[in-house]
Amino acid sequence: MDFLDFLNFRITDIIDIILVAVLLYYIYKLVRGSVAINIFIGIVIVWGFWKLTELLEMKMISSMVGGFMQVGLIALIIVFQQEIRKFLLMIGSTNFASKRNFIKHFKFMKENSLSSEVNVDAILAACEKMGTSKTGALIVVERNNSLDFVKSTGDKMNIEVTQPIIESIFYKNSPLHDGAAIIEDNFIVATRVILPVSNERNIPLRFGLRHRAAVGITEKTDALALVVSEETGNISYIKNGEFVLFNDMAELSTMIKENLV
Repeated sequence: MDFLDFLNFRITDIIDIILVAVLLYYIYKLVRGSVAINIFIGIVIVWGFWKLTELLEMKMISSMVGGFMQVGLIALIIVFQQEIRKFLLMIGSTNFASKRNFIKHFKFMKENSLSSEVNVDAILAACEKMGTSKTGALIVVERNNSLDFVKSTGDKMNIEVTQPIIESIFYKNSPLHDGAAIIEDNFIVATRVILPVSNERNIPLRFGLRHRAAVGITEKTDALALVVSEETGNISYIKNGEFVLFNDMAELSTMIKENLV
């Protein structure tokens, strides 16, 4: 029976399924934690329903859903423009060919995640202390997308993350305090980094250039950003170009660790 042809698996079918699974996994990682995750899940459900109707040869409903999927492609590109930009940036990273960073793209296969590597508590302790003294700071934590295109604008470093080191970098009289610090695998790899500034008009006027730079880098990549306001001493957590609200430092620590998994 033609209906049972799908049971005759070939090696290419297995490879096809694996590639689709990997692609869906990375798309999910890009949109996870944002509003787009609900749209992504909805698309997957509709696509699965469409393929099921095709398999069952339900031609009328299949043609209707198929037409919706084709017409909706342009709308999806508009809705997911930031996520598509991040995905293409991840694939086209300049250092993708290097072994170390290539393996990072497949780190979901390893037992240890970034949350066990990055010293989140030290970073937050430094931010909290800088907040009490109203010392401005901008810290960016790299995830999947390479940040080499902004690292080159600052001073290259290779210092393990500790609370005193972070505080000394952003000390007001330090020559390194201006700009952002980039953290990768629990190492501060660059300081005085110039970040792309967001042109988003919805950002409240009370937020300055540091906050706009944090929004800008998280719009273009999947990095996480922490900003300590020089005016108020408040700490802001920014992800996917949006400010993430939290009640206390313990909740913030939990959120960052979860987002680094």
